[in-house]
Amino acid sequence: MNPISTVITWWLKRRMSEIDHIRNNPVETQALLWQKLMDTARDTEWGRQYQYHKITSIREFQEQVPTSSYEELFPWIEKAMKGGENLLWPGLTTSFSKSSGTTNDKHKYIPVTQDSLEECHYKGGKDLISLYLNNRENSEVLNGKNLAMGGCLQPNPLDSSAICGDISAVIMHNLPAWAQWMRTPSLEIALMDKWEEKIERMVATTLEENVTSISGVPTWMMILMNRILEKTGASSISEIWPNLEVFLHGAVSFTPYREVFKKLIPNPAMTYLETYNASEGFFGIQDDLSLEGQMLLMLDYGIFYEFVPMEQAHDPFPTALLLDQVEIGKNYAVVISTNGGLWRYRIGDTIRFTSLSPFRIQVSGRTKHFINAFGEEVMIDNAELALARACEKSGAVVVDFTVAPEYMQAGKQGRHEWLIEFSKLPESEDVFVETLDSELRKINGDYDAKRYKDMALLLPRIRVAPVQHFYNWLKSKGKLGGQNKVPRLSNSREYIEPMLAMIRSER
Repeated sequence: MNPISTVITWWLKRRMSEIDHIRNNPVETQALLWQKLMDTARDTEWGRQYQYHKITSIREFQEQVPTSSYEELFPWIEKAMKGGENLLWPGLTTSFSKSSGTTNDKHKYIPVTQDSLEECHYKGGKDLISLYLNNRENSEVLNGKNLAMGGCLQPNPLDSSAICGDISAVIMHNLPAWAQWMRTPSLEIALMDKWEEKIERMVATTLEENVTSISGVPTWMMILMNRILEKTGASSISEIWPNLEVFLHGAVSFTPYREVFKKLIPNPAMTYLETYNASEGFFGIQDDLSLEGQMLLMLDYGIFYEFVPMEQAHDPFPTALLLDQVEIGKNYAVVISTNGGLWRYRIGDTIRFTSLSPFRIQVSGRTKHFINAFGEEVMIDNAELALARACEKSGAVVVDFTVAPEYMQAGKQGRHEWLIEFSKLPESEDVFVETLDSELRKINGDYDAKRYKDMALLLPRIRVAPVQHFYNWLKSKGKLGGQNKVPRLSNSREYIEPMLAMIRSER
């Protein structure tokens, strides 16, 4: 290991004692953090409006400050984007993360303050490596480069002196020199806005690099790797980057992509480490490599957490629980207050606790992205797990998918319609469909009840999408790259109908 990497490794491992302290004192950590947020923001316009100087307890905070959706908070964000100071957080905010959540045309602009960059996003990146090294004592990951799939930057549409872009691009643009030295490709390429040209430039400039880690959204990383294999004629990525040892992934579940990556990177020692980061903050890191899909909730990143039971997720005045009130196995909508100036903000994600000591979570879905057209309440994690088992049973490999309800009609039951792009078709479509259905019935009691004797729901309908269909659909929406992703589940046919129309038009 070179001297610089040795120093960085020592520095990162020191953090483990702090993480252990937080694991052992989670409620106290969050209480102290909440007080720090309140003290820091008491003289902002938001703090004065809600009289932060008079609030003496978390209970008073919950009673006095309403939960907020993006639409409700946007007037404040808009003022900040126009150059307003001391609004939601002290000082001037000069960076905004541009996010659409999935693929809606309407963008969200999430403020990214210097405090949230340093105390949340950068800290999360360092802890990610710290926790990985804690799991892999003999790792050589710091002897090479991290290949990161980032988004792009644009001028702030309301004030050209500030920047907007995918959170990955905002982070890359502001990284300290030591972190820039450890990554590839160059910022010029990493932040390009022409996605297809960016892929070609990344291929050309990274083939000779000693890439030891990769990070990004699985869908876009898969596209890059396939292009590398096409250009080089190599049979696997292990031939190109023999020292590659870990994929740091997030934004979407890795379950549907695991088999694809095993073929792309047939190294049995390859590690896949999950993260939970978003425009609003860095929330979780897989701290135990044996616990697939489970992440340690990071409690000292300038984010104060509240959890709303799923049945109240759309209530205007929900009962929000704290860490010492949650239960294992229940779905909660996440509410956050942050050093980015988001106050009791409903991020739209749902999580489920898998452990209370320490607090570990799984992302279970989105409050707006689920299927409950027939009372079945199918969440994203239900669908992905059932799909993974159907692939395993039938030998199929899935690239991407979306699911929508096929509504009941006069004298006809409804069903779920799956549009799936395969890189390897199932050996038997009947086995695939039957396994998908039976696994969903095992996982989800509400779905099972609706499927009983086909009374409300029929067997799912599978439609096979052409190769690169989802890529082309995202391209048609101007949504290539970054954290843009195909919506997995919808409670309506707003996504699947345009996709099916696109397929028909190409025939």
